[in-house]
Amino acid sequence: MPGGPGWPGTPGWPGAQGAPGWPAPTTRAPSGLFPSGRPRPTYREPHPVRRPAVAAGAGSGALWMLLFGLLASNARGYAWLSISAGLVAWLTALALARYGDRGVAVGIAISSAVGVGIAGIVVLARFAGGHWLLW
Repeated sequence: MPGGPGWPGTPGWPGAQGAPGWPAPTTRAPSGLFPSGRPRPTYREPHPVRRPAVAAGAGSGALWMLLFGLLASNARGYAWLSISAGLVAWLTALALARYGDRGVAVGIAISSAVGVGIAGIVVLARFAGGHWLLW
């Protein structure tokens, strides 16, 4: 009787459950050399960030920070103008990340962070000399 308890692969077959005297069945994980079963799904970014867009954002952000830095006449003005220009640039980057090109937003965020970091170094250097610029 096919499919009965004596046929290989059925529950009544001694090798199917590792009965005494029979080796227990082993299942090996596939090596990946040969595809087995359904392939895994591939998820793709709907709006990928591209290098030219990041470079354009970094250039425009650097120009933005440079123009605000050139408006200052002293170190205190440079610090405050850099901080305010950095905040405006970050808000612009947030808006671009949400509604526009995320690559440009990344470039703007990076270059404005560098500009505000430079202003922070100027403030800390003056503070090490005993003068706090921001008040």
